[in-house]
Amino acid sequence: MNGLPPAVGEYRPLLLDEIDPGDAVRLAALHADPAIEFSDLRDLLRTEFDGLLGKPELSEGPEFDRWVYYPWRRAVIALPGPQLLRAVRLDRNRNHLTRPEQTQLAQLSIGVVGQSVGHAVAYTLALEGICGRLRLADFDTVELSNLNRIPGGVFDIAQNKAVVTARRIAELDPYLPVEVFAEGVHDDNIDDFVGGLSIVVEECDSLDIKLSVREAARRHRLPLVMQSNDRGLIDVERFDLDPSRLPFHGMLGGTKAAELRGLSTKDKAPHVLRILDGRNLSEKLAASMVEVGETLRSWPQLGSEVLLGGASVAGAVRRIGLGQKLPSGRTRVDIDRSLDEIAEPEQFEDLVWAEDAEESLPQSGVEMILAAAQRAPSGGNAQPWTLRATSDTVTISLAPERSSLMDIGLRGSALAVGAALFNARVAAASQGMLGTSELRSGGTELLTASLSLGNDSDPALGRDLSALLARHTNRRDGSGAPAPAEAMRSLADIAAQAGGGLRWVTERDSIDEAAVILADSERVRYLTAAMHEEMVSELRWPGDDLRTGMDLRTLDLAPDEVAKLDIALRADVMAQLRSWSGGVALVEGTRAKVASSSAVAVLTAPLPGPDEPELVAYARCGEALQRVWIEAERQGLAVQPVSPVFLFARRPEDLHTVSPEFADTLTSLQGRLLDLMGVPGHEMMVSILRLGYAEKPAIRSRRLPIPNVGTCGE
Repeated sequence: MNGLPPAVGEYRPLLLDEIDPGDAVRLAALHADPAIEFSDLRDLLRTEFDGLLGKPELSEGPEFDRWVYYPWRRAVIALPGPQLLRAVRLDRNRNHLTRPEQTQLAQLSIGVVGQSVGHAVAYTLALEGICGRLRLADFDTVELSNLNRIPGGVFDIAQNKAVVTARRIAELDPYLPVEVFAEGVHDDNIDDFVGGLSIVVEECDSLDIKLSVREAARRHRLPLVMQSNDRGLIDVERFDLDPSRLPFHGMLGGTKAAELRGLSTKDKAPHVLRILDGRNLSEKLAASMVEVGETLRSWPQLGSEVLLGGASVAGAVRRIGLGQKLPSGRTRVDIDRSLDEIAEPEQFEDLVWAEDAEESLPQSGVEMILAAAQRAPSGGNAQPWTLRATSDTVTISLAPERSSLMDIGLRGSALAVGAALFNARVAAASQGMLGTSELRSGGTELLTASLSLGNDSDPALGRDLSALLARHTNRRDGSGAPAPAEAMRSLADIAAQAGGGLRWVTERDSIDEAAVILADSERVRYLTAAMHEEMVSELRWPGDDLRTGMDLRTLDLAPDEVAKLDIALRADVMAQLRSWSGGVALVEGTRAKVASSSAVAVLTAPLPGPDEPELVAYARCGEALQRVWIEAERQGLAVQPVSPVFLFARRPEDLHTVSPEFADTLTSLQGRLLDLMGVPGHEMMVSILRLGYAEKPAIRSRRLPIPNVGTCGE
């Protein structure tokens, strides 16, 4: 370059628009030169863009295509416009960086002083797409001895280091603006260099220039980052937040750049060691400092350390650019120390379950009535009741401490209490011990169900006992075979006899739509922090008390689904997915299971009258639920309740209480399901049942022990 500043064409490609007359003439001349190689990547890259998942909307079309001429390559490449090129090239950044974050970072203008470590830094910034403009400075040229750490080649020898970096970046992204200060930075141009920047990265060798760059960054209130290779040392100086702070964290006191100019290597040594913290240098670098000028030309650097520096600085730039926490200070990304601490990974052990003890149920008397009540279904197998029995009364009281967020207004618990009362009545009827029953709510009583024990029998009611005790939830995939119309009408008749209603869909399109709605609701449960915490707490693993909650085996999860729980149960992962509006894959299993059904049915009931306590109305539905369930099993249908977050919501504020962030989503999902199932406005949903044909489950949920007669159950 003969000592002259490099022409822009030496490091910037020429962008040519074939529609522009002047550019068309230039292209024709290039085509006429047999030494110029032409290639066209537009169709290839557009095909790749079309294959992206969730591809972004672009505001540019083919009119933004350009022929890109690289003089130093003697090559011309046709490329799509900058938006498409960036969208495809940076797609694999997601979701380490979301598209909005990438857009935010693309506003940064970053200056990099020094192009050894700085080459790795600048290229990494361009590689990740976390800047919208680069300004590079270095007065030096590439020597063969630089190629142990500069990722160039022998063709780059004798070229200006900043030009080499700019060329490499241009071949990565020809649209990214790059400026080169090939004379380096000095007193006359330092303010021009830092002016308009967002961040300064300092990676030069000259001590006085290091200090001069920091003084300029202070004047312009710019953050400065430096990586020093040895043991991954990285410094951050937030002059943007505190322009009064001294350079190098005050380790040089009030020393000015002018005071360091012209110092000999010997005289600079105390300052350098103070900056690098000689007490914490690696032993090899510390010893090598003694040998510099004797057996070593300069201090040693490894290419791997330089490349690590590029990654470290990029990490700091991302934090600063996104407004994340990064105060002034220094830290180390020490690979050797990490390798010294290498250890065997924690092994994943197969789940080993203790052999299940056979649950023995009392065969007669009050104990059998209590056992039947305890076998009633409840959300999450919470068993939200307290049982109490005397010789003449069985009392079932709602236990609000066993409720959950999804149990809006305790309506789900009330349904469970009603189901337990029905079970108790069936057991009493089978033994000739049936008496009157009642549901009470009001005053100090949330909800109490009581059954007076008498001498009556009801053969029709009592013959349901064996079916009730055998009743179970079946979460296995269905065959998808159609549910017979007569079977569904039979279930509807049973529901009507118990004071409820049953509405269902059996058409494949409608089942698929219901599957999507219910899966979308389940996704909200995952992504709402409090509900996710409750969901995690419900699960029971080997060694846990299996008498409450969800025995993991009853969920019928495939081995890969069990393995995925390590991720799905992490609150931090759910928070991240929530911030991305993601998480659809979390509920693919729910969607697939519902889609494998033969029918999806909604059990409904009339809205409570003005004089009827709401919890009593829900409790009355417990009988309809149990009757429909056991009749479905008699018909050979597998039954699984699928409870969306919105199931027990009757008012808009209900959903705002459960999940403020997703309340509108849940309201929409609820409305879609009501419309799909044809539920009229004067009815309320009580339960949603997935019906199908499936193998019987191997494991049933267990129950808490029943209390002794005369005591209150825990």
